[in-house]
Amino acid sequence: MSDTIRNLPVNQAIQLTRLPSGLTVVTERMERVETVSLGAYVATGSRHEQEAENGVSHFLEHMAFKGTERRAAAQIAEEIEAVGGHINAYTAREQTAYYVKVLKEDTALAADIIGDILTHSTFEPEELERERGVILQEIGQANDTPDDIIFDHFQEHAYPGQPLGRPVLGSEDGIRSMPRTTLTGYMRRHYAAPNVVVAAAGALRHEQILDLVNQHFADLSLDPVPEMLPARYGGGEFREARDLDQVHIVLGFPSVGYGDRDYYPALLLSTLLGGGMSSRLFQEVREKRGLVYSIYSFSSPFLDGGLFGIYAGTGESEAEELVPITLEELRKVQSEVTEPELARARAQVKASLLMSLESTGSRCEQLARQLQVFGRVVPTAETVAKLNAVTTADVCRAATRLFRGTPTLATMGPAERVPALGDIVERLAA
Repeated sequence: MSDTIRNLPVNQAIQLTRLPSGLTVVTERMERVETVSLGAYVATGSRHEQEAENGVSHFLEHMAFKGTERRAAAQIAEEIEAVGGHINAYTAREQTAYYVKVLKEDTALAADIIGDILTHSTFEPEELERERGVILQEIGQANDTPDDIIFDHFQEHAYPGQPLGRPVLGSEDGIRSMPRTTLTGYMRRHYAAPNVVVAAAGALRHEQILDLVNQHFADLSLDPVPEMLPARYGGGEFREARDLDQVHIVLGFPSVGYGDRDYYPALLLSTLLGGGMSSRLFQEVREKRGLVYSIYSFSSPFLDGGLFGIYAGTGESEAEELVPITLEELRKVQSEVTEPELARARAQVKASLLMSLESTGSRCEQLARQLQVFGRVVPTAETVAKLNAVTTADVCRAATRLFRGTPTLATMGPAERVPALGDIVERLAA
């Protein structure tokens, strides 16, 4: 190995190496498991796309499994499934991931296949057209699913006229007309070694993974990665009067990014407000009044900001009562949070975090995400300590900060009884 490689041990189990190319390799050895999860996590997603290439990140994710210089499309799946493994991928707004889980004796195959699809995909015209049709079907299915597509409309009006507001899947017209050169050019620019973290967790040795990465990821691009446009929250209102039995409502506010001091208070706020059956919204809106089947809140951080929102699905007549009650809960949480409900929220978040550590796949993803967000591996004890340090006053402060921002409202269905955005602003300010 070159002496310019930097090995940065994090602890006895976790080891980190930055290669001369800029590629980062991080591993965690887990005792008493017989499997290895390995993934390549690319710090690019739909928010890195130009308007004319919207949907290319997701299109690339699909095409990665459609053949390489050494493997036909069917062989990729066959080789993994022949050893009982699982391979998959996903595209998000700030990340695209390709990952596989295998028995420990098949680790070399896992690295070979992930490296192959990232560096030697061929994008054969026939496969490209076939997958274009698949994605158009996926977009059509999303459009036919109100409680799915409503979030795209919400995102678009929260971040109007910019990449962060565009759908991850892209548009039908854009996908139909997207040429092969758009995919290959985007992959060359964004799938560069400094923009990729290869993470692995399970029954492994760091040196073993490092050798495999040097062998199978050597052909990643070394091009400089384009800068990401900063997020500019706008806010606004979207309504679509579809002929539906239910009204689907998303109400949201500008929120905080990963590095903000209110990141953990906002996370706990989301949990105690609408994160479970004991949450305020679930108890008040569903259990006491029977106004909805589904209601929940969410906290979506980005690198430079975020969104906090509430989703509800309700009947046409119930919508008139639902919104004022929800807004009243948003007002109340700005001034009063009890110790017992904060303790419940904290227990839920901590349990989710600690339970996820039992999965090689979850550990793998966490390592990569932490490196790409924070630039370091964050010890679990540090995260738990930060959660434990959040007070009721911190949650009230975060709620006041969030819910006095400019809201975004998206509705779909018979929403005539849902108050206008201006009325919602007035109620929150009263």
